[in-house]
Amino acid sequence: MSTTATLSRRRFLHTLAVGAAGTLLLPACVRVGASDTGSWLVYIGTYGPAEQDNIWLYRLDAATGALTRVAGARGGAAPSYLTLDARHRFLYAVNEVDNYQGTPNGGVSAFAISQQSGGLTLLNQQASAGTIPCFISLDPQGRYALVANYGSGTVAALPLNPDGTLQPASSQDQHTGRGPHKNQSNARAHCMVAGPGGQHFFAVDLGTDTVYAYTLAQGRLQRTSTPAFQAKPGAGPRILTFHPSRPLAFLINELDSTITSLAYDARQGTLREIQTVPCLPADFTGWNACADVHVSPNGRFVVGSNRGHNSLVVFALDEKTGRLTLVEHVALPGKTPRSFTFDPSGRVVLVAHQQSDTVVTYFADARTGRLTPTGTSVALPAPVCLQVYPDFLR
Repeated sequence: MSTTATLSRRRFLHTLAVGAAGTLLLPACVRVGASDTGSWLVYIGTYGPAEQDNIWLYRLDAATGALTRVAGARGGAAPSYLTLDARHRFLYAVNEVDNYQGTPNGGVSAFAISQQSGGLTLLNQQASAGTIPCFISLDPQGRYALVANYGSGTVAALPLNPDGTLQPASSQDQHTGRGPHKNQSNARAHCMVAGPGGQHFFAVDLGTDTVYAYTLAQGRLQRTSTPAFQAKPGAGPRILTFHPSRPLAFLINELDSTITSLAYDARQGTLREIQTVPCLPADFTGWNACADVHVSPNGRFVVGSNRGHNSLVVFALDEKTGRLTLVEHVALPGKTPRSFTFDPSGRVVLVAHQQSDTVVTYFADARTGRLTPTGTSVALPAPVCLQVYPDFLR
């Protein structure tokens, strides 16, 4: 099965295809000792070749920022975005292609996680109900996988069985429209997440400059009559994230390199703009596309990533007003920081360089928000997703 020209934005996909079902095991000799509160597990999704290990498991030492490879597994074609269930029994990955078993779909893969070794056993796969899926999350009850399909501009809900396996999509929704930018020729769903409380769900569409709101009942996605938020034409919204304790959300806009701070109305399921700030220095004139956005675990800082400028931008957050103030731009040692994240303690920031094939770490100052390199850099092919969890293997 070969991919088509619509995959050109994913330069690392080439002609990957979703692999046949089978057992994917990390080395049986991998065992881990007693629990350590300074240790975290990091699952990394990549655009690595399907015939080689392309989902990686590392251990992060939060005291030093060091990353130690535990093992790897084969996740099929382009297992780019990952998520785990709340009990860390199952891992789910989107397979970011546009041809799944001869149909115009991407794939979604379910894996069982060995609680002793972290090994991954492929449980099953399903079509993603659209092409080039680039984001997956679970509803708060862990009953559905929510998928955003970038290529087709669709979002879908796939029911989960108690044994972790995926059912075919029970519901999908097609976005329509386009924006003024050359990369907005059609709808481009890029993110699908639950709002705090799990009553509302939000799909970010880069192609239509829109954040759509949904309810989910009995496996059916129902879009609300009006969007949750309409971004500036040509902004290209990409990822939405919520504050850990305040009714605030933050939207990173890929095409105009900005972050929008939003007030969240949990009752109505709507978002209201508070402020939009640039992610780039005023004197930068080159090409740039923003990628990822996160709130620090202590809720005091918002960080975004710049591909092109190859930096992280750090903002201090006024938690009462939702307004952002620039702290610094952090020049990165690699190219294309498609993904980054905080460890749950907030002590360490991990950054994945898609085009430099590295993951690096920084210490985060909880008081100032400033980042300091730890000196750690590990090599792996085309990392594009970082998910950090408590070290449940210990």
